[in-house]
Amino acid sequence: MPEFHQPLSGMKTPRFAGLSTFMRLPHVPLEQAAGIEIGLIGVPWDGGTTNRPGPRHAPRQMRDQSSMLREYHHALEIAPFKLANCADLGDAPVNPADLMDTLERIGDFYKSVRDLGIRPLSAGGDHLVSLPILRALGAHEPLAMVHFDAHGDTWDDYFGGSKYTHGTPFRRAIEEGVLDPERTVQIGLRGSLYGPQDKRWALDQGIRILEIEECVALGTREVMDQARAVVGERPVYVSFDIDCLDPAFAPGTGTPEAGGFSTREAQTMLRHLRGLDITGADVVEVSPPFDPAGHTALVGVTMMYELLCLMAEQADRRR
Repeated sequence: MPEFHQPLSGMKTPRFAGLSTFMRLPHVPLEQAAGIEIGLIGVPWDGGTTNRPGPRHAPRQMRDQSSMLREYHHALEIAPFKLANCADLGDAPVNPADLMDTLERIGDFYKSVRDLGIRPLSAGGDHLVSLPILRALGAHEPLAMVHFDAHGDTWDDYFGGSKYTHGTPFRRAIEEGVLDPERTVQIGLRGSLYGPQDKRWALDQGIRILEIEECVALGTREVMDQARAVVGERPVYVSFDIDCLDPAFAPGTGTPEAGGFSTREAQTMLRHLRGLDITGADVVEVSPPFDPAGHTALVGVTMMYELLCLMAEQADRRR
């Protein structure tokens, strides 16, 4: 069996000790990352936020909370760090004073990740950070996507012309040809809208929208069966906005919406993605200032761990 990086064990070093990295993995700079199969990356930026700021602080708090995660998944019955070579690649470069420059910096970083053959698992950041990631990963072929969110994030602009916000990333990605709308499914959408036009564009492009009411009526298994049917066998990106959860479970987010999923429902749905060709994934919109105790960050990295297990299993199969 090849030698893979392993997390620092809580049986040898207390969880409150040592450097803070995602899941206690070693930090490996990108220029030394040859041979890494799954890279855990922070994107500490929230310049696309239109309401409550704070997701720029999420990667640091999520790293800290991820010390609670252990090496073996009890339900999937796999040890992900024995199946794939994983490492914390640090944070993507950002410019808090310049939105467009930040999109370029993040995009260039993820192109380097892609060129090394590394599949990224990212912690945002607001949801606009998904756009430069999709630009890098979908440059040669538009990706399918499974998108968990309270909001569709396919608005055209904000405030009379601002095209790049956390409410517009997937419209831009579709327009740029890096995301296939007919292979995109959005799960858990809910909350008040400005009007019926808010979702009309997405439906016209062929996006499958499963609003929360339909999700409740169908149940998690049928929801995910439909999601799998939409994305098919294509390489798929998974984007998990923490506000798909009810604010009772994840209060630390910028645009909370009542009536969302429980953490258990979300974990169950993610596990139903097992076997898909996940080319990358992110968990976004955790906002530590609105949950200083770190509960939302813990939920966020728990969802990252669910995704990591699926990605590690696929890496082992590819090998």
